[in-house]
Amino acid sequence: MKQLVGLIAGLMLMHAHAQEPVRLYAAGSLRAALDEVAAAFTEGKVQAVYGASGLLRERIAKGESAEVFASANMEHPRSLEKDGRGGPVRLFARNRLCGLASSSLSVNSQSLLDRMLDPAVKLGTSTPKADPSGDYAWELFQKAERVRPGSFQPLSQKALQLVGGPDSPQAPPGRTVYGMLLEQGKADIFLTYCTNALQARKENPAFRIVDVPPALAVGADYGLTVIKGSKPQAERFAQFVLSRAGQDILAKHGFAPGDPQ
Repeated sequence: MKQLVGLIAGLMLMHAHAQEPVRLYAAGSLRAALDEVAAAFTEGKVQAVYGASGLLRERIAKGESAEVFASANMEHPRSLEKDGRGGPVRLFARNRLCGLASSSLSVNSQSLLDRMLDPAVKLGTSTPKADPSGDYAWELFQKAERVRPGSFQPLSQKALQLVGGPDSPQAPPGRTVYGMLLEQGKADIFLTYCTNALQARKENPAFRIVDVPPALAVGADYGLTVIKGSKPQAERFAQFVLSRAGQDILAKHGFAPGDPQ
């Protein structure tokens, strides 16, 4: 009898867990793509929180109840794995930096560095450490120093860390913060992910997307981890992100493949 009661209680607990949404914490650049992935996931609902990966990692490390963490770099999820909070980290998508420029600025791939160095041009970035996009921008500045000695200091000093911080402005629903800030004149060029630039240009076709020249190019590897103690649906959602179906949705939003399952 006790065994039967225990079995019933276990089944009831499993059913209760199956009804709870998977709690996803993910980089803001993934919002459109992972919202679509979550809608296509048939084994349960997904409740997503989006933001700067570094800030989300801090929240998870302090005990917030995330179950899947999708970061715009590999380092933040690996730190959770190292601390025993996260499981193995999987590379699930790739991105790269682009320049997003206002319609009034004349710039192309060949002139990008010159325009970024121009004291009259406002250069927007994300916030290093809080957001990997900011770290990638500083990596680009370091490459610029090798291409043109003396570039790193003026670029790093003039860069306006407009997004990715705890007090950064938020865009209204249906808008990207990058497009909003360009339209407000807060920046003339924004160094951001190419996927963000594509989304911003959908909102305003007058924006220009500038490919970063090969000597300055910076790629972004996105890492995924399932937090220890999460319910089985969390691992199944992670597997779905890595599946062909999940990867196809990510590709539709401009992401390059990660490590397909």
